[in-house]
Amino acid sequence: MISVNDLSLQFGADILFSRVDLQFTAGNCYGVIGANGSGKSTFLKILAGELEHSSGSVAIDPKVRMSVLKQDQNMYDANQVIETVIMGNPRLYECGREKDEIYLKEEFTDEDGIRAAELEEEYAELGGWEAESDAAQLLQGLGIKASYHDMAMAELEPGQKVKVLLAQALFGAPDIILLDEPTNNLDVNSVVWLEDFLMDYAGTVIVVSHDRYFLNTVCTHIVDIDFGKIRMYVGNYDFWYDSSQLMQKLMKEQNKKNEDKVKELEEFIRRFSANKSKSRQATSRRKLIEKIAIEDMPASSRKYPWVGFKMEREPGKDRLFVTDVSKTVDGVKVLDKISFIMARDERIAFIGSNENAITTMFKLLAGELEPDEGEIKWGVSTTQAYFPTDNSEFFEGSDYDLMDWMRQFSEDKKESYLRTFLGRMLFTGDDVYKKVKVLSGGEKVRCMLSKLMLSGASVLLLDQPTNHLDLESIAALNNGLSDFKGNIIFATHDHQLIQTVANRIIEFGDSGITDRAMTYDEYVDYMRAAES
Repeated sequence: MISVNDLSLQFGADILFSRVDLQFTAGNCYGVIGANGSGKSTFLKILAGELEHSSGSVAIDPKVRMSVLKQDQNMYDANQVIETVIMGNPRLYECGREKDEIYLKEEFTDEDGIRAAELEEEYAELGGWEAESDAAQLLQGLGIKASYHDMAMAELEPGQKVKVLLAQALFGAPDIILLDEPTNNLDVNSVVWLEDFLMDYAGTVIVVSHDRYFLNTVCTHIVDIDFGKIRMYVGNYDFWYDSSQLMQKLMKEQNKKNEDKVKELEEFIRRFSANKSKSRQATSRRKLIEKIAIEDMPASSRKYPWVGFKMEREPGKDRLFVTDVSKTVDGVKVLDKISFIMARDERIAFIGSNENAITTMFKLLAGELEPDEGEIKWGVSTTQAYFPTDNSEFFEGSDYDLMDWMRQFSEDKKESYLRTFLGRMLFTGDDVYKKVKVLSGGEKVRCMLSKLMLSGASVLLLDQPTNHLDLESIAALNNGLSDFKGNIIFATHDHQLIQTVANRIIEFGDSGITDRAMTYDEYVDYMRAAES
């Protein structure tokens, strides 16, 4: 359905990727991965026809319809929500608009009647009479209530606009869907709904995402941008990652005999191809994996940061008591009599669509806000380190370079120590003298994680720590949190991080909290059973 032939993209003297040959076919979901700045979003723009490539070609059947997730949240502010979704099928939308304009004419000619009849026929063929109900179904699946459907887009919050634009991209069963970070700002239920939708989708899906669980659930293939090349591999993200790590290991062990390498790789392929998958393409995927040759296995040039947290001292039995806490922000009561106790060894994930309530709770726990009512009491021997969702105050207006910025949080002020520490977070060479105010979003997050690592705190409070991080950094953070011996309270949209770290889930809803001591997957199953 999409044929990429000898594709290259060059900016000045810099070659982003070259000599790319790929085929994207119907019934498959392709996950595009790569380090930050490798060209993932750029590649999607080329496929969408929004960006010219330097050489080569992208061939798409002219009879197919492509839909792209829009990134500008404000471009439809003048339109109604339901109308914005229907605009995802431009021909259907224009057909309905032209038809309505003809019927509104004061003088209705014979030519108007003929044209209206033609439009009525085309409108029906395109599914126009079901358009509003189909759009409403998509919106409700993504958590946009019916009371919002007739509102103007300008009246919605940014997170709601993202959901409407996602519904627009999915509307009308397009043949090809291009999605750049579709799970950003989606709550748990919306992500699960999107996973189910894409697994049952018959067309071609190409998606950029940093959500490992999402890539594992929906993807049949991984498209990896690395070494200035773009290569496609059969299987989901975990299969790509494990095989990539194995290849890296074997490439470093050149003294091994070839037959030993082959035997290890063949055993790996057999083991992975036997794994079951939720995806409807599981059977065909396993058959494809079984046919993989040794030379088809991926290797990666990526570097992974090291993240590790160690508390200075073990706290006592009492950890945290939250009693009847209420808080009003900007005239809106976001927390109403919230109570919970955190015990030893508990790792709590805050989830839910009410992210304002979650962030407010974190600020209260960190002491940045005071509750209007109720009490927050920490165990006297506990120490807390806080990662805020908005870290701008730590960097904006600062004239520190990275070395001096880190020095203010470290007991060991020596440059040799700080260089070693920063090197673990992938800041090497002259990078350590870069001004912190010009760091990228991902670099700032790595700095904030370094600050937490230096704190020695026994309780970590992390509000959306995976924002702006690439897959490699998220994996490193996941490992660091899994190994930490203290308490953790965190919020993230990364399913795998919650599943592997949390042993208790607290969901913030419109009417309070739901609190369950269980894993994330168990909680999702629990909520589904409760709704059925």
